[in-house]
Amino acid sequence: MSQATQAPSARAAAGSDATAGTVSEAAAVSATGDDRVINRLIRTFIGVAVAGWGASMLLTAIHFWVLPLPVGAEPQGAIQVITSQWAYVGPIPLATIGALYYIVMIAAGATWLHTKDARLERALLPLTSLGVLASAGFVYLQFVPIGAICPFCMVSAAATTTLLLLEVVVRRRGGAAAAPVVPAVRVWPAAFVATMAVTMLVLWAIPQLPLPGN
Repeated sequence: MSQATQAPSARAAAGSDATAGTVSEAAAVSATGDDRVINRLIRTFIGVAVAGWGASMLLTAIHFWVLPLPVGAEPQGAIQVITSQWAYVGPIPLATIGALYYIVMIAAGATWLHTKDARLERALLPLTSLGVLASAGFVYLQFVPIGAICPFCMVSAAATTTLLLLEVVVRRRGGAAAAPVVPAVRVWPAAFVATMAVTMLVLWAIPQLPLPGN
């Protein structure tokens, strides 16, 4: 075969390879989805969980910083709520259980954003629904039997409700799989830094708050 015949054949093969590569890339994008709004929603999910962690950590810190109350101190507002009989499960403050819940939600949100795991997505719905039911019950207790409002408890309740709403919206848009995969190096460091920053803020804020004994 002459060189003149071989040249067009080589060009045709190269063109075929390029076309195949383009098709493969398009198939990959189609497989992972391209709805970037979903990734923003999941990032918001992580941010809300970090805020809930901050509120729960603050209440947990108050338990160990303030209690027992100084002699003669009259519990009011948040202190009245967190010293009530309904603020504990056995010896464990509800705020501590809430903090553990939000740590799980932060880790789950980061994993969800990175892996787009459908099994995790399915597991989140009952977990966030249970969180909303627990928060609703405690809000009722504040208004009725206790007769006092804890602002940080209300922040936690709002955070839990927002987590459920965000997950429902993501599912209605087709689930996390409809969004591009986010590399782990762009997820976990940011989640860790945000959580540590809020934790440090809480530790700084405790001595500044107008609490009994401060």
